[in-house]
Parts: sequence; structure tokens; C-alpha cells
Amino acid sequence: MEESTENPTDPVDNGNHVETGSSSSRSTVEIDKYGFTGGSQYTNPEFEEISVIKIRQREVKWLTMLDNWDLWMAKKFQKVKRRCRKGIPSSLRGRAWQLLSGSNLLQKQQVGKYMELLQSQAGTNTVEDIEKDLHRQFPFHEMFAQRGGTGQQDLYNILYAYAVYNPKDGYCQAHAPIAAVLLMHMPAEEAFWCMVAMFDFYIPGYFSPGLEVVQVDGSVMQGLLRAVCPIIHKHMEKHNVSPMLYCTEWFMCIFSRTLPWPSVLRL
Repeated sequence: MEESTENPTDPVDNGNHVETGSSSSRSTVEIDKYGFTGGSQYTNPEFEEISVIKIRQREVKWLTMLDNWDLWMAKKFQKVKRRCRKGIPSSLRGRAWQLLSGSNLLQKQQVGKYMELLQSQAGTNTVEDIEKDLHRQFPFHEMFAQRGGTGQQDLYNILYAYAVYNPKDGYCQAHAPIAAVLLMHMPAEEAFWCMVAMFDFYIPGYFSPGLEVVQVDGSVMQGLLRAVCPIIHKHMEKHNVSPMLYCTEWFMCIFSRTLPWPSVLRL
């Protein structure tokens, strides 16, 4: 599950461009609408373009829904689901994720807990393990391109706090890309509670030492492959390719390092 450890030159934000290199030799790099300057996550400007009018219409619908969230979830859940599948407007994605996961309630129930966790002692080697992984998380994204920058500092804090919050599982390398995606859409404390909600409510047991839950889901994946794509399933079996060989990173990182970026944001 290792990404390339190569890190790009630290960027200086300049509107929709980033200037890289020394003062004597500078090059201008385009930033896509998601904040990437390159890498596999970079999205071509022509990809999935939606008109401004359409975006504004969706934002109005989502604002109405978010402002009356409990009512919509109770009486119009199917419409909420359909709108999620169409895509949440970028400007409201962070707020929507918090409501969808229930992390906003967790945060309200434990005011001050995040700062308390940051001031607590983590398990042995936690700091070293987290620091080794920081520069591997989306190094072509403007938030994480600078070593030791604000983005990496916030990412470290989220991962450290979770390791203290859940000492049984501690820090897992797969936590980092998930935390990074959340941090792109909300402040650090909100991203922490969103991660807690996801791990506790949606993928519990995924990060236990034996990966038993991931293995179960891998078996489910194998059954689906057999039913839907029997030719591919037969080919995999012929070459002794078990689901754990290709599903582990997909599932544990929630496809954040695998799918095209617009698809990642819809999961």
C-alpha cells in the first residue's frame, strides 16, 4: 500500500497556478479543481464539466436539505440517497459528510476531547510511524505538497489523536489517506470525528491486527466476482490470485488511492 516517496518541490500558491522551483528557474503548474497539480489524481479540466447554473441549482437544493436534515432523513431518505449518488456540491461536501456519517453528533457529545487526545501519550513508535507516512499522502495536492506545512501538521494531529483514541488498533497506514481526503474538505477536528464515525459505524474491525473483517469482505467480493464476472473469476483462480491480494488496499483505504478522484468523492 506504499505510494511513491518522491515529493515535489514545495509550491507557492498563485491563484489557479503553482510556481515551483528556485527563483532563477520557475515553472508554472496548473491546479485542477480539486487542488491537484499532477499525479494519478489530477483531473483534466474537461472531465465531467458541469455548468455554473447547474452547480448553483444543486447547491440551493442541498442547502435546503442540510438546514432540515432530520426531517429529510426521516421522510425523504430515498431522495437524499439519489442526490448523494448524483454528487454532493464541492462547497457543501464537508458539511454533508459530517451529517451523513453522524460525526457532528459525536463532536457535540465530546467537546474538548480532540485537544485532550492531542495532549495525551500515544503508544510506542506511533509518532515515528505517522511521520514516515505523512509525505506519502497525496504529495501532488496543494494542501500536502509542502513538507512540514499546515496540511501535513493537521494530518499528523488527526492520525495521532486517533491512535490515542483507539489504542487497541493504534495507528494503521491505511488511516492516513482517508484522513487526508477528509482534511481536504473540513477543519482538522471535524475531520477527526468524521473518521471516527466512519470507522466505528461503517467499517468496524477493518483495522484490527488480523484483518478478519477485511477477509470476510474479500470472500464476499470473490462471490460477487464469480456471479457477475465468471470469466475473470476463473482466470484469477487459475493463477491463484486471492481477493486479499488486490482488495486489501481498495477496502482499507476506501478506494481513495485507486479510483479516479471524482469517483473517490462519491464513495
